[in-house]
Amino acid sequence: MQEPEEKKIALELLETEQAYVNRLHLLDQVFYSELMKEAKTGKTVPEEVVKMIFSNISSIYQFHAEFFLPELQKRMEDWNCNPRIGDVIQKLAPFLKMYGEYVKNFDKAVELITAWSEKSPPFQELIADIQKRKVCANLTLQHHMLEPVQRIPRYELLLKDYVRKLPPQSPDRGDAEKALEMIFMVAKHSNAAIAEMERLQNLWVVYQRLGLEDDIVDPSNELIKEGPIQKVSTRNNSTSEKYLFLFNNMLLYCVPKVIQVGAEFQVHLRMDVGGMKVRELKDAEFPHTFLVSGKQRTLELQARSGEEMNAWIK
Repeated sequence: MQEPEEKKIALELLETEQAYVNRLHLLDQVFYSELMKEAKTGKTVPEEVVKMIFSNISSIYQFHAEFFLPELQKRMEDWNCNPRIGDVIQKLAPFLKMYGEYVKNFDKAVELITAWSEKSPPFQELIADIQKRKVCANLTLQHHMLEPVQRIPRYELLLKDYVRKLPPQSPDRGDAEKALEMIFMVAKHSNAAIAEMERLQNLWVVYQRLGLEDDIVDPSNELIKEGPIQKVSTRNNSTSEKYLFLFNNMLLYCVPKVIQVGAEFQVHLRMDVGGMKVRELKDAEFPHTFLVSGKQRTLELQARSGEEMNAWIK
């Protein structure tokens, strides 16, 4: 008798889970605990840095080693009389939200490893020493740390496959479909957390360039477009270099600072997007110009090309 397809996938889930728990053991019980032990002697790197690098890896390791893997093993041993894994994965799914923190922290962790390897030779030596061990299989710490980041998408793929191969009348169908939906939501949650963190980081950089003006710093703002622009002065027929930041709720009309201490720009005018009108001007002398009129005042602006003008108007 050939093994049914869904059982093969369930076994693959179990095998990859065993390998994954070994990888987590290496990260938590070897890298993390040995680096922490050294940090406590005060010779290599501050304890805080080690904690920041490994984020919440200990919780992730304990969850998989002490709960999920044993549950999965029990299921596969009983497969012949109870062929199901959907309910176990439903129990797993809510805990996968723990990954949000780890995944969000990943880039920062890699930066810290690089920075402290340069700053502290003993730190670098200890990592190199662990990497030489057989258990590391010639792979770097960074490589091993990537595994938890890739684990949730892996669950999603295996489970999709499992649901696809299940016979329609399988006792596991309802549970497996529900589990897949839950895993899908968690994967979305962790991607959304990363996107939101990147958005806030980029926003903060923009606020710093603007000199952290009180009434502008607001985490809910969204930057839509920024760039240099020429201000047309009809009075003396000339243009001067300005810079625009367009947010979802306001347009900041700025002057680049000559002496850049702290801020790069000075905000000259803030226009509310509500009630703002924008239209193209056909001006032979100043091509690619457009008019922005707000409640406070009207600006005649010139872009570098027709394309750039259209992008601003849009």
